[in-house]
Amino acid sequence: MTTVPSSIEQPARPLTRNDYKTLSLSALGGALEFYDFIIFVFFATVVGKLFFPPDMPEWLRLMQTFGIFAAGYLARPLGGIVMAHFGDLLGRKKMFTLSIFMMAVPTLIMGLLPTYAQIGLWAPMLLLLMRVIQGAAIGGEVPGAWVFVSEHVPARNTGYACGTLTAGLTAGILLGSLVATLINSVYSSEEVADYAWRIPFLLGGVFGLFSVYLRRWLHETPVFAEMQQRKALAEELPLRAVLRDHRGAVILSMLLTWLLSAGIVVVILMTPALLQSLYHISPTDALKANSLAIVLLSLGCIGAGWLCDRIGAGRVLVIGSLLLLATSWTFYHSLESHPEWLFMLYAATGLCVGTIGAVPFVMVKAFPAVVRFTGLSFSYNVAYAIFGGLTPMVVTALLKFSPLAPGYYVAGLCGLGLVVGGYLLSRKR
Repeated sequence: MTTVPSSIEQPARPLTRNDYKTLSLSALGGALEFYDFIIFVFFATVVGKLFFPPDMPEWLRLMQTFGIFAAGYLARPLGGIVMAHFGDLLGRKKMFTLSIFMMAVPTLIMGLLPTYAQIGLWAPMLLLLMRVIQGAAIGGEVPGAWVFVSEHVPARNTGYACGTLTAGLTAGILLGSLVATLINSVYSSEEVADYAWRIPFLLGGVFGLFSVYLRRWLHETPVFAEMQQRKALAEELPLRAVLRDHRGAVILSMLLTWLLSAGIVVVILMTPALLQSLYHISPTDALKANSLAIVLLSLGCIGAGWLCDRIGAGRVLVIGSLLLLATSWTFYHSLESHPEWLFMLYAATGLCVGTIGAVPFVMVKAFPAVVRFTGLSFSYNVAYAIFGGLTPMVVTALLKFSPLAPGYYVAGLCGLGLVVGGYLLSRKR
């Protein structure tokens, strides 16, 4: 494999207007693509009733519906690895644009699909196929977006770029929550089941295709363009080189992905339901507090990335993990006796979850440019498929022993964050 000269890395310079345009378009596209991926979960109950036999037991219908949702996660590693392979050989921009196209079209089709009453078993099968394509797309989008923005900006602004992109992805979750709340507020439950459930998917598809158009204005990253010019691209299968020469970087990236998945899955995605079932907080208050937490999470991601550029990822992870440990522990332990603290504590916890903004900074620095996309994508997607998929089951199982299970799980991952942060400090990174 040809060694990539260090001079290919971006020269020191201030951020330009083009840099901000690249960051803005990338973050917007990431937000809309993540919206397309996540909107399914907000309408899972309605979709389950429409796409499966009406005489099916409710628990089985829900299990199969969420199984289709989970299929998107299981498709992420394969889609991410394949797209990253071509991203390292053919160009970042091509895969960056392809990923959002592959997300937009299935989302649009899902909004147009006939139901079980109209085509029988073909309905859930087509729904599953669309979900698998969505999963493959998101598997390429997230790592590809981190690599794309990090290779466009000066090296001293890598953290800020990755943090801003991550904030865009989390904003997609917020957008999905707000659209779902709006649909359920404007339409009656009968209207939602009849036709209104299709609106969020159709909107997502249209917005996604608009993002494909917007990404036409983006340019190939200077790092990849220079590798092409110098003929310094990978001379063998990129994944083979990653697994042979960069195992330490893979392990480090997978551990950080575990930390990231715990913050998103437990604190952001699972907690609204837990607030209602464990602490008897109204659905309206739970969703409002969750929206506030996501806003603070997005700001926290940008702040963590900005700090990585100034004090290093090791210090950010150590300080952020300690703060997340303190806020999440207080949050889950205090709500039963002080439900009036909900908004304040959830907002503070969401802000500290923003520590995950440091994760992509470490991962893009861990791999050389020649196999960066493949190394990051393999590590992130395989780890997210494992830990993102197992986390809900582990936390749910632990709830049988203690209602504070989410707090214990997050605390354990904060410990992991401290260990990784300490390791990075010892390596002065």
